[in-house]
Amino acid sequence: AIAGQVYVISPWLDKSIYATSDSLKRFMDVFNKCGELCKKSGMTFGYHNHDFEFSVRLDNKTVYDIILENTDPALVIQQLDTGNLYHTGARAQEIILKYPGRFASMHVKDEIKSVQGEMGSQYESTILGTGVVGIKEIVNLGRTTGGTLHFIIEQESYQGKDPVACMKENYVIMKNWGFKD
Repeated sequence: AIAGQVYVISPWLDKSIYATSDSLKRFMDVFNKCGELCKKSGMTFGYHNHDFEFSVRLDNKTVYDIILENTDPALVIQQLDTGNLYHTGARAQEIILKYPGRFASMHVKDEIKSVQGEMGSQYESTILGTGVVGIKEIVNLGRTTGGTLHFIIEQESYQGKDPVACMKENYVIMKNWGFKD
């Protein structure tokens, strides 16, 4: 807080935390407490999803549903990663509509089919708007319904292109979608 940090984002959950629905719910009390402590210091606490939150089910609910149902929206924001969830069958559009206003931050990532995808999947990230995710629709939904304030371009695979050139291209695409510097 002294250095000007605004967000504290938890990037992962150990499997032991979501071994059972009850253990995950108990840990969400920790998330809510982190949110309280961050708020007292002028910061915001949040969670960044990967893929397991959508593929692992506990008591007929996804881990992500349990996280959102058991965290206080006033204390714990979500940083929705639009690409990480895609190969699990989850769709960011449906999640934003199910939990409106919960996604203050978004990792804007498009995906394409790949032989050796990221996180052991058959997908890898690519230039925005060239993949299968429907990323422009997701970004627009984040703006209108998701409560998204921060859109962070993320690309981890480059299909033989220069990573810096890819980021420049993604930046121009986002500007064409109405984003400012």
